[in-house]
Amino acid sequence: MLLALLMLVSLGTWLHVFFSMEEGPRATQMAQRVTTSVSITRSALIYAPQEVRPALLLDLATKESLRVQPREPTDELEPIPESSYWDHVVEEIKTRLGPNAQVMWSVNQVPGIWVSFDIENDHYWLVFDREQLGLTVGLQWFWWGATALLLALIGSAISVSFVNRPLAQLARVARQVARGQIPSPLPQAGPLEVREMNDAFNRMLSDLRRIEADREIMLAGISHDLRTPLARMRLEIEMSNVDDEARQAIDEDLAQVDHSIGQLMEYARPAAALPEKGIDISKVLHDIYERERTHTEALGGHLTADIPDKLTARITAHDLKRIVGNLIENARRYGRSPVDDSCHIHLSARQERSQTLIEVSDKGAGVEASEIERLLRPFSRGEAARTGVSGAGLGLAIVERLLGHVGGRLTLISPPSGGLIARIALPLARH
Repeated sequence: MLLALLMLVSLGTWLHVFFSMEEGPRATQMAQRVTTSVSITRSALIYAPQEVRPALLLDLATKESLRVQPREPTDELEPIPESSYWDHVVEEIKTRLGPNAQVMWSVNQVPGIWVSFDIENDHYWLVFDREQLGLTVGLQWFWWGATALLLALIGSAISVSFVNRPLAQLARVARQVARGQIPSPLPQAGPLEVREMNDAFNRMLSDLRRIEADREIMLAGISHDLRTPLARMRLEIEMSNVDDEARQAIDEDLAQVDHSIGQLMEYARPAAALPEKGIDISKVLHDIYERERTHTEALGGHLTADIPDKLTARITAHDLKRIVGNLIENARRYGRSPVDDSCHIHLSARQERSQTLIEVSDKGAGVEASEIERLLRPFSRGEAARTGVSGAGLGLAIVERLLGHVGGRLTLISPPSGGLIARIALPLARH
């Protein structure tokens, strides 16, 4: 748009300069044409016999478009409008025909360019069409201007495409990186700024690959170096002579440490690459429900579901299982009902406008509205969950990070009736 505006201003300036440069020569040329016509007409009338003058005037009017009218003192005159062009024409005519020559815009309300001349004691008007003497501002100039403007806009569009092509390529590669893919390096071609930008982006990709490799090594190290000693400690406790109550307490502490390590590894693990097309999330949700219901019932809770068929979204089944599984795990840990101290969890899904909604609700004590934003931050837990419950406070942070990778959104709702609703919004898959 800026280039198009610049082209319009440039074209307007060029036309103004052109008309300004054309005005002087055009006025001189038109004045010369008028004075020549007046001189020829005057000479023809002088040397023509009196009886043939009417025929001569008719012939001039029909063949040369020159009308000669008698000039009377009672004529109603309209002067030439003030403009630089017409002022120049009038000045040139009076310079050539004399200062007593009159140039009028209309006489007796008849339009035209009226120029006076005398033959002895007879006074006449020579009438010209205004279009013959005026500047060329007709349809022809409009089409010339439109053609020039069209060519200017096409040139600006081509220029913009050359500028935007590297940016579009950079945006495409950045989206691939955001989806967890490894794109090809950007080419080192084009203007200096584009080459420097591509070089910086390629170095960033190289650093990201190195960081990703280091993170995978770190995760493998955590799994081996921490969980192996934990398993050995469990074995030593089982073989020791401590009483059953102490053994159970130590085993619960070790289980809490193991769960915290699992959450840390889950948070550090990258999201899977997005599929090319949407998947059937209804089937995935049914699989999650069957798996989690058994686990929930084994802990004395209840899990129900309302999942319609043929719901789709562009997300991997593995990431969706991680997301919904974390929400159900949170509901099991922190959503116990104050009435019977057991968890009542409901899993539901539906399509609404341009998104698919998945909800995990419980009948626990709920959370304050002011606490919801803090709960989404890593290593944060509600006030009621700070003691007596294992976990590192990464469950919701893992969910939000995975949803951000697919363009989804997590919303926590604490209804007035109690409990907590964790709502996932996933954009509909594009076919």
